[in-house]
Amino acid sequence: MMQRVLGSSGGYTYMAVMVMVIVMGIIAERSAVVWKTAMQREREVELISRGTQIRDAMRRWYKVRVVEGKMVATTNPPTPAPNLPELKSLLKDPNVAGNLRYLRPYALIDPMNPDEEKEWVVIRREGRIVGVHSVSEKEPIKKGNFPLDLHPADFEDKKKYSEWHFIYDRVPPLEDAAVNNPNNPVPAGAR
Repeated sequence: MMQRVLGSSGGYTYMAVMVMVIVMGIIAERSAVVWKTAMQREREVELISRGTQIRDAMRRWYKVRVVEGKMVATTNPPTPAPNLPELKSLLKDPNVAGNLRYLRPYALIDPMNPDEEKEWVVIRREGRIVGVHSVSEKEPIKKGNFPLDLHPADFEDKKKYSEWHFIYDRVPPLEDAAVNNPNNPVPAGAR
């Protein structure tokens, strides 16, 4: 009689392949979670960048700038700028004969909704556009440690991206920014 050489190991090979498939599935699942988190962090950075660009463009439109933690007019004597009719006016100023651009077109698209390419939600105060916020109702990963030129009350400990407000006339307190920035220490007499 002829003996089967591998007759008893057939079930073990099948089990080993099954275990390897399960382990690879677990690794793929963990990798997907890490990748998704990394993508959300990148979108948060882009959201802050584009929102800050829009805020700065509105400051140029309204002819104001931040000096020592306060808003000041850039024209002397201060002349009121016309109201911003819509965000698209920041792409090309309709009040100027030439091509005065405050913003690039890509900045008008909310990066938290890349598939739908939605525009920002406009924040108005007394009929005047003063800022923007995201459409997204997702919970942010970033809860603190925002750039020093963003007002902490508009960003820290918010539950949704739609609560992050980029408002042109909001200036963070100078003392808090200087105290919390280790690269720019406040002189002892200034505290």
